[in-house]
Amino acid sequence: MAQKQKAVVLFSGGVDSTTCLALAIERFGKDNVVPLSIQYGQKHSKELEAAASILAYYGIEGKTMDVTKLFAFSNCSLLTQSTEAIPQGSYKEQQETEGEGTVSTYVPFRNGLFLSAAASLALSLDCGYIYYGAHSDDAAGNAYPDCTEHFYKSMGDAIFEGSGKECSLEAPFINHNKADVVKEGLRLGVPYHLTWSCYEGGDKPCGHCGTCIDRQAAFRANGVEDPAL
Repeated sequence: MAQKQKAVVLFSGGVDSTTCLALAIERFGKDNVVPLSIQYGQKHSKELEAAASILAYYGIEGKTMDVTKLFAFSNCSLLTQSTEAIPQGSYKEQQETEGEGTVSTYVPFRNGLFLSAAASLALSLDCGYIYYGAHSDDAAGNAYPDCTEHFYKSMGDAIFEGSGKECSLEAPFINHNKADVVKEGLRLGVPYHLTWSCYEGGDKPCGHCGTCIDRQAAFRANGVEDPAL
């Protein structure tokens, strides 16, 4: 049976998910794309504010879910209840100090949970595809194990089988780095000036957390400055 030509996109308002959204719009048309933004107890609302601005830019209505209670027992530094400070420095620098493995900003099995929710929504709304923006930089050193190619393939198999083979998982950047993501987004005319990636919730990005550093490097690799700065 052919997949329904409609997609749910996990959408945080950051660089990777917004580029995924643009790719899905290019493939299916904006009327066949359902952006899904999730509140999970993060310390600030800047991501969700950015997501709203981007949806207005594209003229699309999104869906939201709140799964905050499911992370209530985690001390991940991104979460409201955490006693940990958000670390500064790139993920590579953090792993050189702490050793390889998950970084403190890894929310336990977040993508697994989000993708399961997206699969349920996709089936409810007759969507044949789910898009998410995992890429190789986040998978490096197992910093975010739910961004690895192995996780993607395993989760994709589970969603395909668990949906009665009606829904497929797409991670178009799984074998590409963040610079490649930005390159594709520049081709698509993604409104990167509206996106938010910083783990801090200030008026402007901090420029020092892992995601800010990776983001700046990705834009510079493409010969442009990060428009959020």
